[in-house]
Amino acid sequence: MAKKTKKKKLPLAYKPIGFALGWTSGTLAGLAFQKTWKLIRHEDNAPDALDRDRHWGEILLAAAIQGAIFAAVRSAVDRAGAKAIERSTGYWPVPDKGGRD
Repeated sequence: MAKKTKKKKLPLAYKPIGFALGWTSGTLAGLAFQKTWKLIRHEDNAPDALDRDRHWGEILLAAAIQGAIFAAVRSAVDRAGAKAIERSTGYWPVPDKGGRD
């Protein structure tokens, strides 16, 4: 019975940790994208969708690279956090097998 109660409370306890991991992964992804863009285009600033002087190709390339980096960093940080919780508590932090909300 104690295991069942602990298992139900773990996802709630994991929420603040998940929030911190999400914030950290976003910061790391932003830094990685800035460095990657500088390597690719030798520019400090990546184009924004509303930059009048940028072409479609530049804007879409920047968006695709940024999205790929963000997804990879977020997945790596989420997975490392979940594995750390599992090692320390014996339980996986999310009760079902499903993906992100």
